[in-house]
Amino acid sequence: MPFQRFVESGRVAYIADGDHSGKLCTIVDVIDQSRALVDGPETGVPRTAVRFKQLHLTKFKFSLPYTAPTRLVRKNWKDAKITEKWAESSWAQKIAARKRRDALTDFDRFKLGRARQTRNRIITRVYQKLKTKAARSGRVYPGKKRCKKSANPKNAAAKAAAKGKGKGKK
Repeated sequence: MPFQRFVESGRVAYIADGDHSGKLCTIVDVIDQSRALVDGPETGVPRTAVRFKQLHLTKFKFSLPYTAPTRLVRKNWKDAKITEKWAESSWAQKIAARKRRDALTDFDRFKLGRARQTRNRIITRVYQKLKTKAARSGRVYPGKKRCKKSANPKNAAAKAAAKGKGKGKK
């Protein structure tokens, strides 16, 4: 699959490493093959040069003129509602969930484990009931319909023969 996200003016990026790690910024200009000029007035990132290896490009982009000033970056950021879009993205939600997990205490982790056990037991019980019901009705194995032991024709013939009501005797 061809690349979908390019290093370009107006591309929103996530800073993964360095002083401002975990913050969003906008690429304002490309300095050279390894660095870009970024600005993040809404997220607290000052206008500075950042290496491409420190940036993760997001799907968000808005138009900016060549080397746009900070006030224009701020205005376009607000108009494009980047902060709200980022908060709704699955990427941001995963980061927030990771932070919540990291903040758990030992007792919180214990309670979470017990809650998962309880949930999984409930799910397993319901699944087993549904599986048994489907097997008895013949939906799981359509060619092999399960029968109760008393309704089995072989057992019925054996019982009838034992009582003397078989085919040979009258």
